Amino acid sequence: MQIILLDKVVNLGNLGDVVKVKDGYARNFLIPFGRARRATAMAIKEFEVKRAELEKSAAVKLAEMQAQGEKLGGTTVKLTQKAGVDGRLFGSVTNADIAHEVSKQGFVVVKSQIRLPNGPLKTVGDHAVSVALHTDVVVDITVTVYGETA
Repeated sequence: MQIILLDKVVNLGNLGDVVKVKDGYARNFLIPFGRARRATAMAIKEFEVKRAELEKSAAVKLAEMQAQGEKLGGTTVKLTQKAGVDGRLFGSVTNADIAHEVSKQGFVVVKSQIRLPNGPLKTVGDHAVSVALHTDVVVDITVTVYGETA
Protein backbone atom coordinates (compact mmCIF):
# COMPACT_ATOMS: atom_id res chain seq x y z
CA MET A 1 0.00 0.00 0.00
CA GLN A 2 1.28 3.47 -0.86
CA ILE A 3 1.10 5.95 2.03
CA ILE A 4 2.17 9.52 2.79
CA LEU A 5 3.99 9.89 6.10
CA LEU A 6 2.58 12.64 8.32
CA ASP A 7 5.35 12.19 10.91
CA LYS A 8 8.89 10.85 11.00
CA VAL A 9 8.82 7.05 11.37
CA VAL A 10 11.99 5.19 12.32
CA ASN A 11 13.35 2.92 9.56
CA LEU A 12 10.64 4.10 7.17
CA GLY A 13 10.98 7.78 6.26
CA ASN A 14 10.47 11.43 7.09
CA LEU A 15 7.49 13.76 6.97
CA GLY A 16 6.03 13.91 3.46
CA ASP A 17 7.69 10.79 2.06
CA VAL A 18 5.53 8.53 -0.07
CA VAL A 19 6.47 4.95 0.79
CA LYS A 20 5.16 1.47 0.13
CA VAL A 21 4.42 -0.64 3.22
CA LYS A 22 2.51 -3.81 3.92
CA ASP A 23 -1.25 -3.35 4.11
CA GLY A 24 -1.57 -4.53 7.72
CA TYR A 25 1.16 -2.18 8.98
CA ALA A 26 -0.59 0.78 7.35
CA ARG A 27 -4.16 -0.18 8.34
CA ASN A 28 -3.43 -1.32 11.90
CA PHE A 29 -0.69 1.05 13.04
CA LEU A 30 0.27 4.00 10.85
CA ILE A 31 -3.15 5.26 9.76
CA PRO A 32 -5.05 4.81 13.08
CA PHE A 33 -2.31 6.58 15.05
CA GLY A 34 -2.28 9.52 12.61
CA ARG A 35 1.23 8.90 11.35
CA ALA A 36 0.24 8.31 7.71
CA ARG A 37 -2.49 8.59 5.05
CA ARG A 38 -3.24 6.62 1.91
CA ALA A 39 -1.36 8.13 -1.02
CA THR A 40 -4.25 8.99 -3.32
CA ALA A 41 -4.05 11.92 -5.73
CA MET A 42 -6.47 13.93 -3.57
CA ALA A 43 -4.53 13.15 -0.36
CA ILE A 44 -1.25 14.23 -1.95
CA LYS A 45 -2.78 17.58 -2.98
CA GLU A 46 -4.21 18.11 0.52
CA PHE A 47 -0.86 17.23 2.06
CA GLU A 48 1.01 19.76 -0.08
CA VAL A 49 -1.39 22.48 1.14
CA LYS A 50 -0.83 21.52 4.80
CA ARG A 51 2.89 20.69 4.48
CA ALA A 52 4.21 23.93 6.03
CA GLU A 53 1.82 23.65 8.97
CA LEU A 54 2.82 20.02 9.62
CA GLU A 55 6.53 20.82 9.39
CA LYS A 56 6.11 23.70 11.83
CA SER A 57 4.26 21.54 14.38
CA ALA A 58 6.89 18.79 14.01
CA ALA A 59 9.66 21.32 14.67
CA VAL A 60 7.87 22.63 17.78
CA LYS A 61 7.37 19.09 19.08
CA LEU A 62 11.05 18.28 18.47
CA ALA A 63 12.16 21.44 20.32
CA GLU A 64 9.97 20.54 23.31
CA MET A 65 11.37 17.01 23.45
CA GLN A 66 14.95 18.29 23.18
CA ALA A 67 14.33 20.63 26.12
CA GLN A 68 12.85 17.78 28.15
CA GLY A 69 15.73 15.54 27.10
CA GLU A 70 18.30 18.03 28.42
CA LYS A 71 16.56 18.02 31.82
CA LEU A 72 16.10 14.24 31.89
CA GLY A 73 19.55 13.27 30.60
CA GLY A 74 21.88 11.94 33.28
CA THR A 75 19.25 11.60 36.00
CA THR A 76 19.22 8.64 38.36
CA VAL A 77 16.14 6.59 39.17
CA LYS A 78 16.18 4.52 42.36
CA LEU A 79 14.11 1.37 42.76
CA THR A 80 13.91 -1.18 45.58
CA GLN A 81 13.00 -4.80 44.91
CA LYS A 82 13.17 -7.99 46.92
CA ALA A 83 16.44 -9.78 46.26
CA GLY A 84 18.40 -12.78 47.42
CA VAL A 85 21.76 -12.66 49.17
CA ASP A 86 23.60 -13.14 45.85
CA GLY A 87 22.15 -9.90 44.35
CA ARG A 88 19.60 -11.49 42.03
CA LEU A 89 16.07 -10.12 42.16
CA PHE A 90 12.98 -12.18 42.91
CA GLY A 91 11.31 -11.04 39.69
CA SER A 92 12.59 -8.16 37.60
CA VAL A 93 12.44 -4.42 36.98
CA THR A 94 10.57 -3.73 33.75
CA ASN A 95 10.17 -0.66 31.55
CA ALA A 96 6.78 0.01 33.19
CA ASP A 97 8.43 0.20 36.65
CA ILE A 98 11.08 2.59 35.35
CA ALA A 99 8.52 4.77 33.53
CA HIS A 100 6.46 5.01 36.73
CA GLU A 101 9.48 6.15 38.76
CA VAL A 102 10.56 8.68 36.10
CA SER A 103 7.01 10.06 36.04
CA LYS A 104 7.19 10.55 39.82
CA GLN A 105 10.15 12.89 39.19
CA GLY A 106 7.93 15.13 37.07
CA PHE A 107 8.69 13.95 33.52
CA VAL A 108 6.08 12.72 31.06
CA VAL A 109 7.30 9.28 30.00
CA VAL A 110 5.37 6.18 28.95
CA LYS A 111 6.67 2.63 29.13
CA SER A 112 7.10 2.28 25.36
CA GLN A 113 9.72 5.05 25.46
CA ILE A 114 12.00 3.12 27.85
CA ARG A 115 14.65 1.08 26.02
CA LEU A 116 16.17 -1.80 27.98
CA PRO A 117 19.06 -3.12 25.84
CA ASN A 118 19.36 -6.49 27.63
CA GLY A 119 15.74 -7.01 28.64
CA PRO A 120 14.29 -6.54 32.13
CA LEU A 121 16.75 -5.80 34.94
CA LYS A 122 17.31 -8.86 37.13
CA THR A 123 20.23 -7.87 39.33
CA VAL A 124 20.98 -5.31 42.03
CA GLY A 125 23.19 -2.36 41.01
CA ASP A 126 23.44 0.45 38.49
CA HIS A 127 22.10 -0.06 34.98
CA ALA A 128 22.26 2.26 31.94
CA VAL A 129 18.86 2.70 30.28
CA SER A 130 17.86 4.78 27.24
CA VAL A 131 14.70 6.87 27.02
CA ALA A 132 13.44 7.66 23.50
CA LEU A 133 11.42 10.85 23.94
CA HIS A 134 11.20 11.42 20.17
CA THR A 135 12.59 9.62 17.12
CA ASP A 136 15.50 12.08 17.14
CA VAL A 137 15.86 12.53 20.93
CA VAL A 138 17.25 9.60 22.93
CA VAL A 139 18.75 10.26 26.37
CA ASP A 140 20.50 7.96 28.82
CA ILE A 141 19.53 7.65 32.46
CA THR A 142 20.87 5.49 35.27
CA VAL A 143 18.61 3.07 37.09
CA THR A 144 19.88 2.02 40.52
CA VAL A 145 18.26 -1.12 41.86
CA TYR A 146 18.56 -1.74 45.58
CA GLY A 147 18.00 -5.16 47.09
CA GLU A 148 15.58 -5.68 49.94
CA THR A 149 16.13 -8.95 51.75
CA ALA A 150 13.01 -10.94 52.43
